[in-house]
Amino acid sequence: MVLSINVAVLLAVIIVLRLRRRTEARKRTDEQLTVLIVLVFGVLVAPTALGQGILNVVGQLADGITQSGH
Repeated sequence: MVLSINVAVLLAVIIVLRLRRRTEARKRTDEQLTVLIVLVFGVLVAPTALGQGILNVVGQLADGITQSGH
């Protein structure tokens, strides 16, 4: 039996665990590490179908906000 873990799923779990911690307890380096992990997660998810779906939703939301301002 071969066990494989999707790196994006593993990073998502790490992000959730890190963000559940109290904000006051974080150091600057801890926050920088969290930002780096989130950026890597974004790069891994972007080319997937989920990433493309998120991009479409955010794009439509931005278009709706832009058109409602005119």
